[in-house]
Amino acid sequence: MNRFHSGKDVVDGQLVSAAEMTAALTAAEFVFDDGATQTFTPAGRTTYVENGGSSAGDWSVVGDGTFESFWPPTYRAEYAVRWIVEDGTPVGVSFTDTRSGARYDGRYR
Repeated sequence: MNRFHSGKDVVDGQLVSAAEMTAALTAAEFVFDDGATQTFTPAGRTTYVENGGSSAGDWSVVGDGTFESFWPPTYRAEYAVRWIVEDGTPVGVSFTDTRSGARYDGRYR
């Protein structure tokens, strides 16, 4: 058992359950391959920082393995969320845009 998942262990590529989505997303700041960062709050707010600029939005759980985000004024996106596990320990999650298929790996800082 680990601090991001109660019950059975998670494996690399496993969908994050709806029940554990908030804990998985709010456990720590995420760092992406390009150096951008993102934080999520339990209250449903998110902040994305890239190249010194930041944008704020809202997020909510849709169901097992899926959350949606809203970036004012009109941008909405839905992502499939899967665990990134190394040596039996979750080190982050991957976000895959359900429309475009683009994947973003966020690692816990």
